[in-house]
Amino acid sequence: MRLYNTRSQEIETFTARGEPVSVYVCGITPYDATHLGHAFTYTALDVLIRYLEFQGHVVQYVQNVTDVDDDILRKSKEVGENWKELGDRWTARFIQDMIALNVRPPDHFPRASELIPQIIDVVQSLKAANFAYESGGNVYFHIDAWPKYGELSRLSRQEMLPIANERGNDPDDVNKRDPLDFVLWQARAPGEPSWDSPWGPGRPGWHIECSTMAVHFLGTPVDVHSGGADLTFPHHESEIAQAEGATGREPFVRYWVHTAMVHYQGDKMSKSLGNLIMIEDLLNHWTADTLRLYLANHHYREAWSHNQRELEQARQLSRKLEAAVRVSGGDLQPLDAQSTRAAFISAMDDDLDTPRALNHLERLAEAIVRAGTSGHSVTAAQQALQTMGSVFGLRLGASEPERRVVDPWARYRKDFT
Repeated sequence: MRLYNTRSQEIETFTARGEPVSVYVCGITPYDATHLGHAFTYTALDVLIRYLEFQGHVVQYVQNVTDVDDDILRKSKEVGENWKELGDRWTARFIQDMIALNVRPPDHFPRASELIPQIIDVVQSLKAANFAYESGGNVYFHIDAWPKYGELSRLSRQEMLPIANERGNDPDDVNKRDPLDFVLWQARAPGEPSWDSPWGPGRPGWHIECSTMAVHFLGTPVDVHSGGADLTFPHHESEIAQAEGATGREPFVRYWVHTAMVHYQGDKMSKSLGNLIMIEDLLNHWTADTLRLYLANHHYREAWSHNQRELEQARQLSRKLEAAVRVSGGDLQPLDAQSTRAAFISAMDDDLDTPRALNHLERLAEAIVRAGTSGHSVTAAQQALQTMGSVFGLRLGASEPERRVVDPWARYRKDFT
């Protein structure tokens, strides 16, 4: 398999450093419902993980919950709801959407607030290595101490600042040595949750949460680290500096895999703009298989816009695949699906070319219906179709999602309800 690596900006041959293959994806900040952009990222990663398993790999998958963050604390003040109760409620909704979409659950689903001692240890390591400094009860990462800062995003310092400012940076913070220095630990503010630390009561910064959880659960190097392309800078850029600075081991991540943005009404779909298409609303009108096919028919690295006509086309494909699974065959020469399987693997090995892989499944479905109605045996071809369809999380007529999806997600949901 070949994957595009954001850090090298090249399509590279994927090799696992061993078993299991370690995968980390940045999870939700739970203060609103799951929208189509979220679903595109998490279903794309689901396809990657399922394909690795299809190829015989064991995968260890971590997805975090950013339950302590500026956005969630701001939202809790706006609606007058406790930050933890707010986060728990929206995380439970997210889990329900993932179950409905038949998304394989992570093997670990930690909250950032569960790893405060580990985060403090990492911050202390960065201070001891002179990558961080304390000022005004806060601790900052000093980017001048990390000359490689910018290698992932390929941005200049001049390009970095306005993007960082849009994504939570405060360039006017008088405690900073440089406007781009980012917070590792921030001093307690009135009305916000806080934990004791060597620098006084406070809470972790955004970036340090993810790098700490990734290293804690997966070690280094992590095989695949993913998230939306908008996380490349400053979030993932800062994760690299923190993880490699604290551990002294490089690389922190072997393959950076970023998903493209989903647009609607002319702009990137985002909570701040309010131009959201919610998964729960879509599931009221479209089947889960239709939505999975709709999402997978867009390559994970190509930005796209929500389109009702493409949704209808996905529904037609879903019905075609289900018809192929249901058709009865006869005793004549069996339909051979080996060439389709080879073509499917070729497409998926080519940087997860899911649109091309789905084309092969559609042609196989058409061939199964023709062969079955002509009296040929289609049982083996139907099994091949179902196996390849499972890489996309398709139910193909099953009344419920897979038990391996429902049961672990349900256990996680108990922690948030």
